[in-house]
Amino acid sequence: MTPAERRDICLILERRDCDHPWLDHEWVVTGIAGPIHGDAGWKLLDTTVALRRYLSPPCRIELHRADAEAYAYNLQASAPSLFVVLREDETADKDGVPYLVHLVSASPYEAQDYLDSSEEIVQRVALDDDLAAWLERFVGEHHHQQPFKKRKRGRTVSAEHKFGQEPVAELRKRGKPADSGDAV
Repeated sequence: MTPAERRDICLILERRDCDHPWLDHEWVVTGIAGPIHGDAGWKLLDTTVALRRYLSPPCRIELHRADAEAYAYNLQASAPSLFVVLREDETADKDGVPYLVHLVSASPYEAQDYLDSSEEIVQRVALDDDLAAWLERFVGEHHHQQPFKKRKRGRTVSAEHKFGQEPVAELRKRGKPADSGDAV
């Protein structure tokens, strides 16, 4: 499936200290930035006592015509979002970001597939105005609401076993074929 349109963005990821009995910090995707070209690693933007903010390497969003219905559903939500799928990075250094951006999608259906697997971290981040307008234009061009058509049942011929006939179990024991005069 070839993408109909693409766009590069960067994500802002924060490492926040938290007051939790089993965790000392959490990772949260907090925003979207325009594409910044440069090296392929995470960049530390700022740091405080309880927070470190990083900028991701460029990530690509691909919009596919076949997913236009999912994008339309996303735009109708109370808070249209991008869905970010993070995977653990085995090669990350101890003080860096322990995740790779695996996918950025505007499809809530695709995000649900990753949530069902529970091997990745899926977070949502609000669409900015520019990306929302781009997504709305794409949906306007490629989404065509299909009218609901109720399917009519086909006529089936069923041989009905009538009360008073020889029991079906007896017919099977004798090996009598079903297409003979007796209905099974």
